[in-house]
Amino acid sequence: MTKRLTAIFLAVLAVLTLAACGQGETAPGTMGTMLVQVFEERGKADPNLDLTDLGNTLMNDSGLPIDGEVTPVEPGLLMGFGNDEITGFAEGVMFAPVIGTIPFVGYLFRLDAGTDGDAFVQTLKDQANPRWNICTEADETVVRREGDVVFFVMCPQSMDEDGGDGVSDLS
Repeated sequence: MTKRLTAIFLAVLAVLTLAACGQGETAPGTMGTMLVQVFEERGKADPNLDLTDLGNTLMNDSGLPIDGEVTPVEPGLLMGFGNDEITGFAEGVMFAPVIGTIPFVGYLFRLDAGTDGDAFVQTLKDQANPRWNICTEADETVVRREGDVVFFVMCPQSMDEDGGDGVSDLS
C-alpha cells in the first residue's frame, strides 16, 4: 500500500510540475516578471513606442536596483547568444547594467516587415545562453512580443537591496 501511495504521489507531483512549466517562463515577483509587465503595459499603450525610451524606462525607472545603459544594436552577433547571429529586426536596443558581472542582458527589437514574429521569438529562446557572462549565470529568460516589438531579457530572479544578484559567484 505504501508503494502505491508513493507512486500516486509522484505521478501527481509530475503532472503538477509539467503544468507549472507550461504556464510561462517567469515566476510571480521575479525581476523578469516585473520587467515584462512594464514592457506589456507600454507596448499596449503605444504600439509605435521609441525603443530607446522604453529601454531607459526598463533600466532606470522600473525600480531595478542597478544602474544601466541603453545602446543601439544592429543585426548580427549579440551578447548572450554565443556565435549565433540574430537577424530579422529593423531596429534594436540592448539594455544592461553598467557593472558587467551582473547576469543581466536585455533587448528590444522592432521586427522587419517580412519577419515571422513567432519564429523570431523562438530563435531568441533557442539561441539564448544564460552563461554568456563567464563568472555568473542568469536565472531566467523572458521573451514576449507586442505587435512588431519583441522584448527579451536574461536576468537573475531577484536582486538584493545592495545590488547583489542573489546568485553565487561561479568563478
